[in-house]
Amino acid sequence: MLNDALLRRCLLGDKLAAMSRALVLNATFEPLGAVASRRALLLVLERKAEMLEATGRRFHAMAVSYPEPSVVRLSRYVHVPYQARVALNRRSIFARDGYKCQYCGAAAENIDHVVPRSRGGAHVWENVVAACKRCNSRKEDHLPHEVGLRLARMPTRPIGRAWILLAEVGARSEWLPYLGQPLTGHSATQLNIAVDVDSLAG
Repeated sequence: MLNDALLRRCLLGDKLAAMSRALVLNATFEPLGAVASRRALLLVLERKAEMLEATGRRFHAMAVSYPEPSVVRLSRYVHVPYQARVALNRRSIFARDGYKCQYCGAAAENIDHVVPRSRGGAHVWENVVAACKRCNSRKEDHLPHEVGLRLARMPTRPIGRAWILLAEVGARSEWLPYLGQPLTGHSATQLNIAVDVDSLAG
């Protein structure tokens, strides 16, 4: 069996592979977190997980070659004790809003407080949206309707575990079918990074 130390040596000089991450699913297909693809391969080799998707690259060591995992599913169920909250920051707001301005649909460049801070608006999920520079400048310290702007949808606090993964790590295209529809703000499944997935390969 290819051990952890040998895998580390296989990755030396391959910075892209060393930085690559794999999505880990619970036995129930619930997203748990993202780990180094090397760690994901160890889980597969030790029969603690099965590989569902590969990146197309391979790990080479001595006379053996293994596909680099992109998505793996744990063989046994891991209890998730609690759900972490999604941090309210620029990246997570952009992820929730699909990286689009919520006023015109252009590429998001800034965040905007629907009710301006100067007019008592709070810095909460329900009052911040992604916006392009043009709409952000047009709105300034006004309410949307005062300058002829209309929100595509009302901002809400993201729900579902996939949110933290998308906001903090980003996602490969092959992960999306396993993450559901995290950008709708209604049908996502919120990722709990607190689950110590790495310990399973100890």
